[in-house]
Amino acid sequence: MTKKILAIAGATGAQGGGLARAILADPTSAFTVRALTRDVNAPNARALAALGAEVVAADLHDRASLDRAFAGAYGAYCVTFFWNHFSPEKEMAEARNMALAAKAAGLDHVVWSTLDDTRTLVPLSDDRMPTLMGSYKVPHFDAKGESNQFFLDAGVPTTFMLTSFYWDNFVHFGSGPARNADGQLLLTMPMGSSRLGGIAAEDIGACARGVFTQRERFVGKTIGVVSEFLSGVEMAAGLAEALGEPVSYQAVPPAAFRAFGFPGAEDLGNMFQVYTEFEAHFRTTRDPVLSRELNPGLLSYHAWLAKYAARIPNIR
Repeated sequence: MTKKILAIAGATGAQGGGLARAILADPTSAFTVRALTRDVNAPNARALAALGAEVVAADLHDRASLDRAFAGAYGAYCVTFFWNHFSPEKEMAEARNMALAAKAAGLDHVVWSTLDDTRTLVPLSDDRMPTLMGSYKVPHFDAKGESNQFFLDAGVPTTFMLTSFYWDNFVHFGSGPARNADGQLLLTMPMGSSRLGGIAAEDIGACARGVFTQRERFVGKTIGVVSEFLSGVEMAAGLAEALGEPVSYQAVPPAAFRAFGFPGAEDLGNMFQVYTEFEAHFRTTRDPVLSRELNPGLLSYHAWLAKYAARIPNIR
Protein backbone atom coordinates (compact mmCIF):
# COMPACT_ATOMS: atom_id res chain seq x y z
CA MET A 1 0.00 0.00 0.00
CA THR A 2 1.34 3.42 -0.95
CA LYS A 3 1.10 5.64 2.08
CA LYS A 4 -0.06 9.25 1.92
CA ILE A 5 2.52 11.87 2.83
CA LEU A 6 1.69 14.29 5.63
CA ALA A 7 3.96 17.33 5.72
CA ILE A 8 4.23 18.37 9.36
CA ALA A 9 5.33 21.88 10.27
CA GLY A 10 6.93 22.13 13.68
CA ALA A 11 7.70 18.42 13.59
CA THR A 12 10.54 18.83 16.07
CA GLY A 13 8.28 20.75 18.47
CA ALA A 14 5.53 19.72 20.83
CA GLN A 15 2.41 19.62 18.65
CA GLY A 16 4.01 18.56 15.37
CA GLY A 17 6.23 16.09 17.17
CA GLY A 18 3.21 14.54 18.84
CA LEU A 19 1.57 14.03 15.45
CA ALA A 20 4.74 12.68 13.84
CA ARG A 21 5.38 10.17 16.62
CA ALA A 22 1.73 9.04 16.69
CA ILE A 23 1.92 8.20 12.98
CA LEU A 24 5.37 6.64 13.10
CA ALA A 25 4.36 4.42 16.03
CA ASP A 26 1.55 2.86 13.98
CA PRO A 27 2.82 0.50 11.27
CA THR A 28 -0.73 0.18 9.91
CA SER A 29 -1.13 3.94 9.41
CA ALA A 30 -2.27 5.12 6.00
CA PHE A 31 0.18 8.03 6.36
CA THR A 32 3.89 8.58 6.29
CA VAL A 33 5.68 11.53 7.84
CA ARG A 34 7.50 14.34 6.09
CA ALA A 35 8.97 16.31 8.97
CA LEU A 36 9.61 19.99 8.29
CA THR A 37 12.41 21.64 10.26
CA ARG A 38 14.85 24.49 9.85
CA ASP A 39 17.75 22.28 10.96
CA VAL A 40 17.73 18.72 9.65
CA ASN A 41 20.72 17.90 11.85
CA ALA A 42 19.10 18.95 15.13
CA PRO A 43 18.76 16.11 17.67
CA ASN A 44 14.95 16.03 17.46
CA ALA A 45 15.14 15.92 13.66
CA ARG A 46 17.63 13.06 13.72
CA ALA A 47 15.42 11.21 16.19
CA LEU A 48 12.45 11.45 13.83
CA ALA A 49 14.58 10.27 10.92
CA ALA A 50 15.62 7.26 13.00
CA LEU A 51 11.93 6.43 13.51
CA GLY A 52 11.33 6.49 9.75
CA ALA A 53 10.36 10.08 8.98
CA GLU A 54 11.47 11.88 5.85
CA VAL A 55 13.13 15.00 7.28
CA VAL A 56 13.26 18.05 5.00
CA ALA A 57 14.52 21.58 5.48
CA ALA A 58 11.85 24.27 5.46
CA ASP A 59 11.42 27.71 6.96
CA LEU A 60 7.95 29.17 7.48
CA HIS A 61 9.29 32.56 6.34
CA ASP A 62 10.65 31.07 3.09
CA ARG A 63 7.72 30.41 0.78
CA ALA A 64 9.90 28.57 -1.77
CA SER A 65 11.05 26.10 0.88
CA LEU A 66 7.42 25.42 1.82
CA ASP A 67 6.47 24.89 -1.82
CA ARG A 68 9.20 22.23 -2.04
CA ALA A 69 8.23 20.66 1.28
CA PHE A 70 4.51 20.43 0.43
CA ALA A 71 5.01 19.17 -3.15
CA GLY A 72 3.61 15.68 -3.62
CA ALA A 73 2.08 15.54 -0.15
CA TYR A 74 -1.50 14.53 0.62
CA GLY A 75 -1.90 16.90 3.53
CA ALA A 76 -0.16 19.16 5.99
CA TYR A 77 -0.24 20.02 9.65
CA CYS A 78 0.28 23.75 9.96
CA VAL A 79 1.34 25.31 13.24
CA THR A 80 3.22 28.45 14.28
CA PHE A 81 5.13 29.32 17.45
CA PHE A 82 4.58 32.90 18.55
CA TRP A 83 7.11 32.71 21.36
CA ASN A 84 10.04 32.38 18.94
CA HIS A 85 9.70 36.07 18.05
CA PHE A 86 6.78 37.62 20.01
CA SER A 87 5.48 39.12 16.75
CA PRO A 88 1.86 38.62 15.63
CA GLU A 89 2.78 40.04 12.23
CA LYS A 90 5.50 37.41 11.75
CA GLU A 91 3.12 34.70 12.91
CA MET A 92 0.51 35.79 10.37
CA ALA A 93 3.15 35.90 7.63
CA GLU A 94 4.07 32.29 8.47
CA ALA A 95 0.43 31.21 8.33
CA ARG A 96 -0.12 33.00 5.03
CA ASN A 97 2.93 31.29 3.51
CA MET A 98 1.66 27.88 4.59
CA ALA A 99 -1.84 28.54 3.24
CA LEU A 100 -0.48 29.66 -0.14
CA ALA A 101 1.97 26.75 -0.34
CA ALA A 102 -0.85 24.33 0.52
CA LYS A 103 -2.94 25.81 -2.27
CA ALA A 104 -0.06 25.64 -4.76
CA ALA A 105 0.59 21.99 -3.87
CA GLY A 106 -3.09 21.09 -4.22
CA LEU A 107 -3.21 19.45 -0.80
CA ASP A 108 -6.27 17.37 0.00
CA HIS A 109 -6.41 18.20 3.70
CA VAL A 110 -4.79 20.76 5.98
CA VAL A 111 -5.15 20.89 9.75
CA TRP A 112 -4.42 24.42 10.97
CA SER A 113 -3.62 24.65 14.67
CA THR A 114 -5.35 27.82 15.72
CA LEU A 115 -6.81 29.81 18.60
CA ASP A 116 -9.68 32.21 19.15
CA ASP A 117 -9.42 35.79 17.97
CA THR A 118 -10.18 37.28 21.38
CA ARG A 119 -11.16 40.59 19.81
CA THR A 120 -14.51 38.96 18.98
CA LEU A 121 -15.00 38.58 22.75
CA VAL A 122 -13.28 41.75 23.96
CA PRO A 123 -13.23 44.47 21.26
CA LEU A 124 -10.24 46.79 21.15
CA SER A 125 -12.50 49.54 22.46
CA ASP A 126 -13.22 47.52 25.62
CA ASP A 127 -10.98 48.76 28.40
CA ARG A 128 -11.47 45.82 30.76
CA MET A 129 -7.97 44.81 29.64
CA PRO A 130 -5.25 46.76 27.84
CA THR A 131 -4.84 46.71 24.08
CA LEU A 132 -1.38 45.35 23.26
CA MET A 133 0.94 46.16 20.37
CA GLY A 134 -1.68 48.62 19.12
CA SER A 135 -4.03 46.05 17.61
CA TYR A 136 -4.49 43.02 19.88
CA LYS A 137 -5.94 41.90 23.17
CA VAL A 138 -4.13 38.53 23.33
CA PRO A 139 -1.55 38.74 20.53
CA HIS A 140 -0.63 35.05 20.39
CA PHE A 141 -4.33 34.14 20.16
CA ASP A 142 -5.48 36.92 17.87
CA ALA A 143 -2.78 36.39 15.24
CA LYS A 144 -3.75 32.73 14.85
CA GLY A 145 -7.46 33.49 14.80
CA GLU A 146 -7.01 36.22 12.20
CA SER A 147 -4.87 33.86 10.14
CA ASN A 148 -7.80 31.48 9.66
CA GLN A 149 -8.83 33.75 6.81
CA PHE A 150 -5.68 32.97 4.83
CA PHE A 151 -6.72 29.33 4.55
CA LEU A 152 -10.29 30.29 3.70
CA ASP A 153 -9.17 32.79 1.04
CA ALA A 154 -6.83 30.23 -0.49
CA GLY A 155 -9.66 27.72 -0.78
CA VAL A 156 -7.61 25.03 0.96
CA PRO A 157 -9.58 22.07 2.41
CA THR A 158 -8.91 22.88 6.04
CA THR A 159 -9.86 21.73 9.50
CA PHE A 160 -9.46 24.53 12.03
CA MET A 161 -8.35 22.92 15.29
CA LEU A 162 -8.62 25.10 18.38
CA THR A 163 -6.05 24.16 20.99
CA SER A 164 -5.97 24.62 24.77
CA PHE A 165 -3.57 25.53 27.56
CA TYR A 166 -0.62 23.14 27.63
CA TRP A 167 -0.03 21.26 30.87
CA ASP A 168 3.55 21.34 29.59
CA ASN A 169 3.68 25.05 30.37
CA PHE A 170 4.34 23.98 33.95
CA VAL A 171 7.62 22.49 32.70
CA HIS A 172 8.78 24.69 29.84
CA PHE A 173 7.16 28.07 30.26
CA GLY A 174 7.67 28.97 33.88
CA SER A 175 3.99 28.53 34.77
CA GLY A 176 4.60 25.85 37.36
CA PRO A 177 4.69 26.26 41.13
CA ALA A 178 7.44 28.37 42.69
CA ARG A 179 8.68 28.66 46.24
CA ASN A 180 7.91 31.73 48.28
CA ALA A 181 10.24 33.23 50.89
CA ASP A 182 9.09 30.60 53.39
CA GLY A 183 9.89 27.74 51.01
CA GLN A 184 6.25 26.89 50.31
CA LEU A 185 5.21 25.98 46.78
CA LEU A 186 2.64 28.33 45.26
CA LEU A 187 0.81 27.95 41.96
CA THR A 188 0.12 31.55 40.94
CA MET A 189 -2.50 32.17 38.27
CA PRO A 190 -5.03 34.96 37.64
CA MET A 191 -7.91 32.55 37.22
CA GLY A 192 -9.98 33.18 40.34
CA SER A 193 -12.25 30.16 40.82
CA SER A 194 -12.76 29.58 37.08
CA ARG A 195 -11.79 26.35 35.38
CA LEU A 196 -9.03 26.25 32.79
CA GLY A 197 -9.13 23.82 29.87
CA GLY A 198 -5.81 22.03 29.44
CA ILE A 199 -4.15 19.30 27.44
CA ALA A 200 -0.75 17.68 27.01
CA ALA A 201 0.94 19.31 24.01
CA GLU A 202 1.79 15.93 22.50
CA ASP A 203 -1.89 14.99 22.61
CA ILE A 204 -2.79 17.90 20.34
CA GLY A 205 -0.79 16.27 17.57
CA ALA A 206 -2.24 12.87 18.37
CA CYS A 207 -5.75 14.37 18.10
CA ALA A 208 -4.77 15.80 14.71
CA ARG A 209 -3.87 12.28 13.59
CA GLY A 210 -7.47 11.29 14.28
CA VAL A 211 -8.69 14.27 12.25
CA PHE A 212 -6.57 13.28 9.25
CA THR A 213 -8.07 9.79 9.30
CA GLN A 214 -11.59 11.24 8.94
CA ARG A 215 -11.22 13.85 6.22
CA GLU A 216 -14.83 13.99 5.06
CA ARG A 217 -16.08 14.43 8.60
CA PHE A 218 -13.79 17.32 9.49
CA VAL A 219 -12.88 19.29 6.36
CA GLY A 220 -14.31 22.78 6.59
CA LYS A 221 -15.09 22.35 10.29
CA THR A 222 -13.78 24.03 13.42
CA ILE A 223 -13.16 21.72 16.36
CA GLY A 224 -11.53 22.23 19.74
CA VAL A 225 -9.33 19.79 21.65
CA VAL A 226 -8.96 19.62 25.43
CA SER A 227 -8.35 16.98 28.07
CA GLU A 228 -10.32 18.47 30.96
CA PHE A 229 -11.27 21.70 32.70
CA LEU A 230 -9.74 22.26 36.14
CA SER A 231 -9.74 25.01 38.74
CA GLY A 232 -6.55 26.43 40.19
CA VAL A 233 -7.25 24.60 43.45
CA GLU A 234 -7.60 21.30 41.56
CA MET A 235 -4.40 21.89 39.59
CA ALA A 236 -2.50 22.72 42.78
CA ALA A 237 -3.87 19.59 44.48
CA GLY A 238 -2.71 17.45 41.57
CA LEU A 239 0.73 19.01 41.72
CA ALA A 240 0.90 18.41 45.47
CA GLU A 241 0.08 14.74 45.03
CA ALA A 242 2.60 14.31 42.22
CA LEU A 243 5.40 16.24 43.94
CA GLY A 244 4.83 14.81 47.38
CA GLU A 245 4.51 18.13 49.21
CA PRO A 246 1.86 20.82 49.65
CA VAL A 247 1.17 23.20 46.78
CA SER A 248 -1.17 26.13 47.37
CA TYR A 249 -3.11 27.96 44.70
CA GLN A 250 -2.54 31.70 44.77
CA ALA A 251 -5.10 33.64 42.76
CA VAL A 252 -3.95 37.10 41.72
CA PRO A 253 -5.79 39.77 39.71
CA PRO A 254 -4.97 39.82 35.99
CA ALA A 255 -3.54 43.34 36.36
CA ALA A 256 -1.07 42.07 38.95
CA PHE A 257 -0.05 39.21 36.66
CA ARG A 258 0.45 41.61 33.75
CA ALA A 259 2.76 43.65 35.98
CA PHE A 260 5.08 40.71 36.76
CA GLY A 261 7.31 42.01 33.99
CA PHE A 262 8.62 38.83 32.37
CA PRO A 263 8.53 38.67 28.54
CA GLY A 264 4.94 38.05 27.49
CA ALA A 265 3.43 38.79 30.92
CA GLU A 266 0.89 41.26 29.52
CA ASP A 267 -0.13 38.84 26.77
CA LEU A 268 -0.57 35.98 29.23
CA GLY A 269 -2.32 38.17 31.79
CA ASN A 270 -4.89 39.11 29.17
CA MET A 271 -5.13 35.47 28.10
CA PHE A 272 -5.94 34.27 31.60
CA GLN A 273 -8.47 37.08 32.00
CA VAL A 274 -10.22 35.97 28.80
CA TYR A 275 -10.15 32.35 29.97
CA THR A 276 -11.69 33.45 33.26
CA GLU A 277 -14.36 35.84 32.02
CA PHE A 278 -15.38 33.67 29.07
CA GLU A 279 -15.11 30.22 30.62
CA ALA A 280 -18.44 29.22 29.05
CA HIS A 281 -17.12 30.05 25.59
CA PHE A 282 -14.10 27.79 25.99
CA ARG A 283 -16.17 24.98 27.47
CA THR A 284 -18.43 25.21 24.42
CA THR A 285 -15.67 25.36 21.79
CA ARG A 286 -13.45 22.61 23.26
CA ASP A 287 -14.81 19.09 23.57
CA PRO A 288 -13.07 16.51 25.80
CA VAL A 289 -15.30 13.71 24.55
CA LEU A 290 -14.42 14.36 20.90
CA SER A 291 -10.77 14.79 21.86
CA ARG A 292 -10.68 11.35 23.46
CA GLU A 293 -12.48 9.86 20.46
CA LEU A 294 -9.80 11.30 18.18
CA ASN A 295 -7.02 10.24 20.54
CA PRO A 296 -7.94 7.32 22.83
CA GLY A 297 -4.59 7.69 24.59
CA LEU A 298 -5.41 11.25 25.69
CA LEU A 299 -3.64 11.98 28.98
CA SER A 300 -5.64 13.24 31.93
CA TYR A 301 -4.02 15.93 34.05
CA HIS A 302 -3.08 13.35 36.68
CA ALA A 303 -1.68 10.99 34.04
CA TRP A 304 0.35 13.85 32.59
CA LEU A 305 1.71 14.67 36.05
CA ALA A 306 2.64 11.04 36.65
CA LYS A 307 4.64 11.11 33.42
CA TYR A 308 6.26 14.55 33.60
CA ALA A 309 6.06 16.10 37.09
CA ALA A 310 9.73 15.29 37.77
CA ARG A 311 10.65 17.72 34.98
CA ILE A 312 8.95 20.73 36.59
CA PRO A 313 11.73 23.21 37.50
CA ASN A 314 12.27 25.18 40.72
CA ILE A 315 10.74 22.59 43.00
CA ARG A 316 13.86 21.11 44.61
